[in-house]
Amino acid sequence: MPKLKTHSGAKKRFNLTKNGKVKRAHAFKSHILTKKDTKRTRRLRSTAYADVTNLDTIKKMIPYK
Repeated sequence: MPKLKTHSGAKKRFNLTKNGKVKRAHAFKSHILTKKDTKRTRRLRSTAYADVTNLDTIKKMIPYK
């Protein structure tokens, strides 16, 4: 079986936990932050887990993580 290539966009965005969950960051936190209230930007700082429906796809994109 040949080696698989890691998706370079996915390796920057996702991490696997010890139990096999996929950690991700929230979107909408990069720019135009002045119009977003402080409570919202504070919530966006925290990490989240990828949805179960996307797990298989993400794990195929990062096979060696």
